[in-house]
Amino acid sequence: MGDRNEVFFEHMKEDYIYKILESNSFNISVDSRKTEQGDVFFALKGDNFNGNEFAGEALKRGAVAAVIDDPAYKTEKTIIVKDAEAALQAVARIHRKKFDIPVLAITGSNGKTTTKEMLARVLSVSYIVHYTRGNLNNHIGVPLTILSCRPGTGFMLIEMGANHVGEIRNLCNIAMPDYGLITNIGKAHLEGFGSLEGVKKAKSELYDYISSVGGTAFYNENDDTLRDLVNRDDINSVPYLQPGEHKIEILEVRQDPGLRIMSDIDGKNVTIETGLFGIHNLENVLAALSVGLYFGVAAEKIKQQIESYMPDNNRSQILETGKNILICDSYNANPVSMQKSLDAFAIFPGNKKTVILGDMFELGDYEYREHENILRKLAAMDGINVILAGKVFHSMADKYNMLSFSSRDELIKHLEKSPVVGNVVLIKGSRALGLEKVYGMM
Repeated sequence: MGDRNEVFFEHMKEDYIYKILESNSFNISVDSRKTEQGDVFFALKGDNFNGNEFAGEALKRGAVAAVIDDPAYKTEKTIIVKDAEAALQAVARIHRKKFDIPVLAITGSNGKTTTKEMLARVLSVSYIVHYTRGNLNNHIGVPLTILSCRPGTGFMLIEMGANHVGEIRNLCNIAMPDYGLITNIGKAHLEGFGSLEGVKKAKSELYDYISSVGGTAFYNENDDTLRDLVNRDDINSVPYLQPGEHKIEILEVRQDPGLRIMSDIDGKNVTIETGLFGIHNLENVLAALSVGLYFGVAAEKIKQQIESYMPDNNRSQILETGKNILICDSYNANPVSMQKSLDAFAIFPGNKKTVILGDMFELGDYEYREHENILRKLAAMDGINVILAGKVFHSMADKYNMLSFSSRDELIKHLEKSPVVGNVVLIKGSRALGLEKVYGMM
């Protein structure tokens, strides 16, 4: 009985925390330095910090309460729980249950943020949409996103990221989506997932949850992996090209310079001119188009909303700098996204081209194999000037007679002496390398 009573008592604490949040407009802080008057502070832990140590500072800054999981930091306004992170997730789940609205979860190896941003714009035509801001897509970001949802919201879009098996399942248990969309499944975070099969298992946790609640999954029927995973009797599935009563046919796709899609929607020609770099973004545009149609948004309105979306934050951006045409795609990188970006760059209009690639992180045992695959691809591409940065690429570049530097700073020194001018320049690499600091030199 002891364990059962403890669980019951913990639930009482979660209900109590929720009531405090409710009476304080759901103002939440997880960073004592940013805590403001009326916030509820959650003492979360990280690899290099213990939030319990900062509960006192948060209270001094005006927090009405601090949720802690170490009794050593107990004061008058603290609430002691077993696990502060679990408490944050639990109160988010309570809040989620207050909303009887469509909730669509989006995950995938590539394109989930771009898809989410376009979908938020498309659905806003017919709904008040609450959606994941920035990269708040993990075990902390998802509950924070849910808890920031306000009365009157008509649709919720939750982006879910993961680098280990089980994370998507846990996020689904918090967000409780009734609709799901996996953009694609590829070689991302292999260090955490172990293999491509591990990635498939992790991402398909979204399908598992959707089937358990009788929900609906949207999928790209031209993607063999997704088609196979969604082909099961216990899930309602909607292919991109046939959303509900609608029918979409792609007639032609061009890159000039933004992605241009000519389509037939329900018998009418519709051309969508985007600001996106890369033919690979077709699947993301299709996701926004398909879901929008399914939820009753008119094709012409969808076209307008997608065309109004200008990518930012170093994702598929095309910029004219005065020196070069710059393609900023360095928010992140994995073997699939790197290959697709290079394929798109190969057919991008321009006589003089330079590609600056940085190392891909979190590949574990696949690190050298996947970097070499990229080098082989580069070696087969004609008429493109190649510059590499990062320890892995640098260690292998001599074999392919390619210019390389062991760090971003060494790359910057080179560009200061030998500036690139009059080129179309693609810059891509993992975020931790910080290649966005090279943009100003382009």
